[in-house]
Amino acid sequence: MAKERDQHPTNKDKKLLVGVIWNFSTELKLIFMSLLVIFTLATLLPFTPSSFSLSASDFRFCISRFSPALPVNITSTTAVNTSPENTTEPEILDRVLDNGVIKRTFTGHGSAAYNFVLMSAYRGGVNSFAVIGLSSKPLHVYGHPSYRCEWVPLDPTQHPVSTTGLKILTDWGYGRIYTTVVVNCTFPSLSAANSGGNLILHATTGDPSLNLTDSIPVLTESPNSVDFSLYSSPEKKKKYDYLYCGSSLYGDLSPQRVREWIAYHARFFGDRSHFVLHDAGGIHGDVFEVLRPWIELGRVTVHDIRDQERFDGYYHNQFMVVNDCLHRYRFETKWMFFFDVDEFMYVPEEKGTVSEVMESLEEYSQFTIEQMPMSSRICYSGDGPARTYRKWGFEKMAYRDVKKVPRRDRKYAVQPQNVFATGVHMSQNLQGKTYHKAESKIRYFHYHGSISQRREPCRHLFNDSRVVFENNPYVLDTSIRDVGLAVKTFEMRTIGDRLIRTRQ
Repeated sequence: MAKERDQHPTNKDKKLLVGVIWNFSTELKLIFMSLLVIFTLATLLPFTPSSFSLSASDFRFCISRFSPALPVNITSTTAVNTSPENTTEPEILDRVLDNGVIKRTFTGHGSAAYNFVLMSAYRGGVNSFAVIGLSSKPLHVYGHPSYRCEWVPLDPTQHPVSTTGLKILTDWGYGRIYTTVVVNCTFPSLSAANSGGNLILHATTGDPSLNLTDSIPVLTESPNSVDFSLYSSPEKKKKYDYLYCGSSLYGDLSPQRVREWIAYHARFFGDRSHFVLHDAGGIHGDVFEVLRPWIELGRVTVHDIRDQERFDGYYHNQFMVVNDCLHRYRFETKWMFFFDVDEFMYVPEEKGTVSEVMESLEEYSQFTIEQMPMSSRICYSGDGPARTYRKWGFEKMAYRDVKKVPRRDRKYAVQPQNVFATGVHMSQNLQGKTYHKAESKIRYFHYHGSISQRREPCRHLFNDSRVVFENNPYVLDTSIRDVGLAVKTFEMRTIGDRLIRTRQ
């Protein structure tokens, strides 16, 4: 039997082969079916429409989905069309100077920042305009951008006129990606026929490698829309005696602190005053409810400027915002004040009222106001702890910092018709005199950081006239505290008890 098995070895092999095929019959069917599908597709592809055609790269993509990942040390190359019509000479970025130094060059592509970002434009006189916006700060540092203004009358019988625009960089040294630019357009001669027209700003980059000019329509005046008496009669009575131009408001502001600030200053400046606030995200729902009664009375105007956050300028584009406010309202008010919502103006009783102080400063186009720094962390508890916590913020934050410093920040007020552009702490572009010694007549108390705390500000209570806290000396100053009751009474008489339940 053994000999018979040796004589017929193929029978065993055949049985083995059949067994293998039988065991893997399912897998073999799948392989044959896959091959059949691939060959069928290859046969039908030439006859299919071009929009449904598949390229070799598509097959490679499909195959790559099933192929193992390449080792990290393997590099791949991409085929490049090197036909003569598509080939360009590569730019040489490096060159060796005579002294052996390798000179590197940098080639810009696209736009990193806009040439000009328009916020507003206003007529500033019979033949002058002001355009307020942002521009790329590197462009102004390393280039020579320029501006040209063109007035195109709506009346076809009148010819367009052009003039060179005078640019004023109000935040020089503070700008970030963008810097604030105020362009003054003064035309030597401009018709006062009040027939309407369009102001075009031609902004040229001044880039030596790529000098471009953007023509930007910035202002349109319809016929008979301009009151030229505003500019020809400076003595004409203004709508307001005092107008407040606020900086960008941002963050999670305290509704109670805003309530106190607006009530205090509405009383301080009187009925012929107005407050312009700029919302950069800080006037959330609770703060707006505090402002609503004053808006309804016509005492407050809110501008939503949240869109400016797309352009990275200093302090939420504070310089651009105050310049817009200056030119928008310059002919509506006699005096314009610039300070923040954590700062309180104050006139000593012996100096009279705010109107008497302002009358004494009429010969000046601008005056600066000295700061009285107050602590927003320590409070006066002379009324007892329980009553202290029920007081308004400026009533209990009564300790003034008396540490000697070379100079503190100042705020200011201007007669706006004499100012061409302005800043945060003062204007450097005006006609007329500036007065810097008004501290005996008017000053402001600064409660730094108190406006951004939505909680009880008092963490440390004292009942002394002098305090040393964290190595800083403080003295008790009740100047603002003493008018607390009068401010609360004024609010109640003016808007009622609508805000009595305002929370921190």
